[in-house]
Amino acid sequence: MKRTLLKTGDGSYTLHISEWDEQYHSKHGAIAEALHVFIKEGLYHWVSKNPATTISIMEIGFGTGLNGFLTFLETEKDNLKVDYTGVEAYPLQIDEIQKMNYTSLLKATEEIFMQLHTSSWEEKINISENFNLTKQQKFFSEITAENTFDLIYFDAFGIRVQPELWTEEIFQKMYNALKGNGVLVTYAANGNARRAMQTVGFLVERIPGPPGKKEMLRGTKKPSTFSEAKA
Repeated sequence: MKRTLLKTGDGSYTLHISEWDEQYHSKHGAIAEALHVFIKEGLYHWVSKNPATTISIMEIGFGTGLNGFLTFLETEKDNLKVDYTGVEAYPLQIDEIQKMNYTSLLKATEEIFMQLHTSSWEEKINISENFNLTKQQKFFSEITAENTFDLIYFDAFGIRVQPELWTEEIFQKMYNALKGNGVLVTYAANGNARRAMQTVGFLVERIPGPPGKKEMLRGTKKPSTFSEAKA
C-alpha cells in the first residue's frame, strides 16, 4: 500500500494510506494524540496507581515509533525504567522513518529515534540505562503472552478499515497478556470495541480524548484470579 507524508494539526508528520483513507496518527496532531492517549492516560495513569520500579509495556502497532520514542523521553526525564515491546506486522522502511520530524519538534536526539528502528528484531536491545526495547514482527492474532505486561498501548488502525483487530478474540489476547490490574489504553471510543473489551473482562472507562476526539477508552484488567495466582 502506498504511504504518503501528511502534516498534522500540531505540525508533526504522519503517514497517510490513500487506499484506506487512513493515517498512522490523528490528523489533528500526531504528537498531541500520542502524548494524551498513551503517555498521560496510559503511562502516567499507571505510574500514579502502582509503586513498581520497572514498567513492562507492549505497543500494538509499533509503526513510526512515535509512542516508543515519547516513552523513552519520559524515562529519561522522570527516571522511569521501562521494558518496551513493540509488535508490528509490517515495519516501515527507513527512508519513511527519516522523513518524520518528531525529533526537531521535541528537541530530542535523532540518534535514539533512529536506533529504535535500526535495532534488531526479536531480541531485547538496551537503548539506555532506563529503556529496553524488543521489537516483534508478527500479526496481533499471533500474540500468546500471558500475565506479562503492566500496560498496553493499543494503537492499531481504526475499526473502519481493520475491524478484525477490534474483536473479542484480539482483546482476549490483550487481557491475557496483562498482569492483574494491568491497563490498556487506546485512542478509540467505538461502541463495538468497548463492548468487546467488556465482554472479555476489562473494566472500561470512557475518558476525554485527544484533540479532535471527544472520548477514548481505557480498560483495566481485574485483579489476579485464582488460576493466575497459581501460575
